[in-house]
Amino acid sequence: MGDTANNTENAPKKSFFKGVKSEFKKIIWPDKQTLAKQSAAVVTISVVLGVVIAILDVAIQYGIEQILKIG
Repeated sequence: MGDTANNTENAPKKSFFKGVKSEFKKIIWPDKQTLAKQSAAVVTISVVLGVVIAILDVAIQYGIEQILKIG
């Protein structure tokens, strides 16, 4: 009885890894030029978004300081 329990536990693991391997074969990896363009786009958008957030932070902080001075 104990042997059948061990066999059923090992079977799903093997089929899982076979499934992962077959899925990895389906992946179409980008070429270097596409990868470079997409990476540059991500970095550029991240920097621009960071600058926008910093500007909004300074503006909101200035606005709150002005409101507190009035009160």
